[in-house]
Amino acid sequence: MAKPLADRIRPQSLSHVVGQHHLLDDGKALRRIIESGETPNMIFYGPSGTGKTTVANIIAEKTGKRLYRLNATTASVSDIRDITKELGTFMSMNGVLLYLDEIQNFNKKQQQSLLEFIENGQITLIASTTENPYFYIYNAVLSRSTVFEFKTLEKEDIQIAIERAFAILQEEDGIICKIESGVLPYMAASCGGDVRKAINTAELCALSAEKQGDKRLITLEMAHELSQKSAMRYDKEGDEHYDIVSAYQKSMRGSDADAAIHYLARLLVAGDLPSACHRLMVCASEDVGLAYPQIIPIVKAAVDAAMMLGLPEARIPLANAVILVANSPKSNTAYNAINAAMDDLLKGNSGPIPRTLQNKHFDGEDNQNKGQFYQYPHDFPRHFVDQQYLPDVLKKTKYYISGDNKMEENSKRYIDWVKGSETDNE
Repeated sequence: MAKPLADRIRPQSLSHVVGQHHLLDDGKALRRIIESGETPNMIFYGPSGTGKTTVANIIAEKTGKRLYRLNATTASVSDIRDITKELGTFMSMNGVLLYLDEIQNFNKKQQQSLLEFIENGQITLIASTTENPYFYIYNAVLSRSTVFEFKTLEKEDIQIAIERAFAILQEEDGIICKIESGVLPYMAASCGGDVRKAINTAELCALSAEKQGDKRLITLEMAHELSQKSAMRYDKEGDEHYDIVSAYQKSMRGSDADAAIHYLARLLVAGDLPSACHRLMVCASEDVGLAYPQIIPIVKAAVDAAMMLGLPEARIPLANAVILVANSPKSNTAYNAINAAMDDLLKGNSGPIPRTLQNKHFDGEDNQNKGQFYQYPHDFPRHFVDQQYLPDVLKKTKYYISGDNKMEENSKRYIDWVKGSETDNE
C-alpha cells in the first residue's frame, strides 16, 4: 500500500522545510543546534502539521544515533524498557535518539521512566506535543529539555508545499497537473495552517481529476469539494479552545465588537455553544457590571433564547448580546470588591458578626449589657443611620470603590446624599 503523499514528500533537509522561520532560518537557535551535530533533549510544541516530526527526522539523520519512534497514545512503559535494554549494545553504540510523539498522553509514571536515561545522556529525547508543555509535561522532564514552539504556517509557506506536492505527483506518474487559477491559494487558506491537510487535499484532487490525454485538470470547484473544513483549529480540551474563549471575552472587554463577533463565530462554527454563552454571561457581569447593571438580565434572555433555539439560529440572539456587551460602558468594581472580600476570608480576616446584626432576641444571664441595639434604618431620615456592619477586625475596610461611569457616579451621589456627606440642596 502506497504511503500518503504527505509522508512521501516529507523534506529530508532543512532547506525544504516550509515555515518556522523563527526557528530554522540562518542564524536561528534551532538551526544552529541541528547544524552543530550536538543534540540536546528537546520538546517541540505546536499545532499538528507544522513540521515537528519532519524536523525531528532531519535531526535523527544527522546524529548517527539509533532512532526509535514511539507515539505516546499507544506506547507504554514496557516499550521504553525494550529500548533501554539495547543501551550499551552494538545496536546503539552511539547512543539512542528517542522521538516521542504526543508526549502529553504519557502519565507521570511513564514520563518518569525516562528520567534516568535522559539525565545520563544514554537517551536523547525529542518529544512533540500539541498541548502546552508547561501544563502537560512532568516538571523533571521539562527542566532537562529545551522547548521550541512551532507556529501555525502562513498561507504563503503552505502554497510552496502544495506546489511541491503537485510537482512530485507529476514526476511519479508522468501526468501533468493543469491547475485552475485560484486553486493553490484556496487550498493554502482552507487547511487551517496544517501543511499535511493541504498536501492530502492536493493528492485527493489529483486522484479524482479527469484525465485529458497526458493532463489532469484541477479545478477550483474540485478544491472546494475536497478541502477539509479545517480553516479553524479547535479542540474543546486543548489550548486553542482556551485561546479562543480568552480572545472572545477580552475583545468584548476591550469594546471591539468586530473582534468579539469574529471569536463568537469561531466558537459557533466549532459547535461550542455552551462556551459562547458562558463567557458572554461572565463578561456581562464582570466587565460591564455596575456601569450598566440592566445588561445582565438582557444577556441572560439572549443566552436562554440561544440555548432554546440551538445552532444555527442561536447565532442571532448571541450576536445581538455580544455587540451590546462590547459597546456598553465598562466597570469591574463589583468584581474587584468580591475578590477582595473573598481574599480577606482566605487570609482568616473575618471575626464575629456585630451583636447588632446577629439573629438573637434574648441574652443569657452572663451578658451584662443586654439588648441587641440594632437601629432600623427606615426609622431615620433618608432611611439611613450610621452604625457598624462589618466585623471589628474589618470595620474600616473598603471593598467597593465607585467607578467613573454615569451609572455609578449617580449612585455615589445618592449614597453621599443619604449619608450626609453631600449637601442637601432641597
